[in-house]
Amino acid sequence: MVPLHGSATSTKGGTNNDTLFLYGGFSNDPTMALVYTFDPQHIVWNPQNITGIDTINRKYKLTGVMGFNEKFYLWGGGTDNGIVNDMLILNTINLNWEKGSLVNAPAPRYNYGATLLPNNKIIYMGGQIQGATDNPNTLIAVEGVTLTLSEVYIYDMTSDSWDTKITSGEIPSNRCCFSTVLGLDGQRVIIYGGIFNNPGFFDTTLYVLNLANYSWYIPKISGKIPKSRILPKANVIGKYMVITFGDGYDRTVENDLLLLDISNNEEYIWTTQFDPKNDTVSPPPPNNIVGVIVGSILSVIFLSVGGFFIYKWNKNKQNQKTINENNNRSNYSQEEKDNDKQEIIQMPRNENTTNHEPVIVPANDYHGQEIMQTPKNGNSTNNEPIIPAPAVASDNNNYNYGQEVISTSNNGRLSSQILKDEILQAVKQEIKNELLQAVRDNNFDITKKK
Repeated sequence: MVPLHGSATSTKGGTNNDTLFLYGGFSNDPTMALVYTFDPQHIVWNPQNITGIDTINRKYKLTGVMGFNEKFYLWGGGTDNGIVNDMLILNTINLNWEKGSLVNAPAPRYNYGATLLPNNKIIYMGGQIQGATDNPNTLIAVEGVTLTLSEVYIYDMTSDSWDTKITSGEIPSNRCCFSTVLGLDGQRVIIYGGIFNNPGFFDTTLYVLNLANYSWYIPKISGKIPKSRILPKANVIGKYMVITFGDGYDRTVENDLLLLDISNNEEYIWTTQFDPKNDTVSPPPPNNIVGVIVGSILSVIFLSVGGFFIYKWNKNKQNQKTINENNNRSNYSQEEKDNDKQEIIQMPRNENTTNHEPVIVPANDYHGQEIMQTPKNGNSTNNEPIIPAPAVASDNNNYNYGQEVISTSNNGRLSSQILKDEILQAVKQEIKNELLQAVRDNNFDITKKK
């Protein structure tokens, strides 16, 4: 079991990203380990012995951030020896400690806000450097020092470097003990609650930082607005910013859990209804061409399977038609004697034929009948009769008197070939459209970042 403690930080990580890591915090129990893991399969807590660095200070009142590389970033916080600004990194795969750069790092602080960004960076803001007490009715600090949000700090996990950004717009007052989340579009950070100094705007509960230009603004809000809270926890689940617990609110009036619908950047909505059917997923990094290619390949597979079944259906239909024709041929044997002078009209095979005048061609082996044909060449404009070379009529052709001549095998092959060509053309067009859209989306994201 984990001893009683407070102000620790936790995250999910490990080899399969299914282990809960608990770090730091203060406790009166000297046996409390620095790091614990929780095994969800066996429902058990285990202390961990982390290697890599001999001496690691126990820190508290910090916000740990899990990177995409399964490393747990633990910046700043308080210790028994004072407030620090070091970057401690726990590798949750190898279970060893690392340390990040201090060059251009922010001043020491704790109870700050921290959010993981899609570009392998972490944004830090606000916090405090002395214990702050507040008026419970207004949450305004009456003593202590809270830090400005007129500048924010960016840590690059890839290059292990720090950068400072100056903010503009409706800058929130100095504050600490608030919660932060990344917006659904990955382009803004939403902050809620906290202890603050000298509020400069009417609404001091909710602010948004636009990451494109580092400009603060107060979003349009509807629904029943709850009272602000100190030290709440917030996460994004589906389309909601889910806020839990904290101090400064009346539990007999308000729920411990708050829901803010952030799916529309033009208006956020406080609600008490959670709709899992409308869950949305935070967007991936801008380059999603690989996903589009995979989608295109799946489209090709589905189209090919569908085309195969259509082809088989069409072939079976043609075979059935041939059987029916063979069954009907015997019915015309008697009519053959009485219809020696009739004409057989063969329909054009090419819809683009410009000469629709029938061509009467005498034939030696058709019992004195006349065969009326249209030219097979769609570009032909010659209206003169076409006289084929004498040929021996097959048994199949001898019983076609008085009916339309249909070449089942030729038409079946032609229909199948046309169907294959149409499917191939549809697949090529689908892949082309998907790739063009991915390129446009990628260029649009790059333009926005510039």
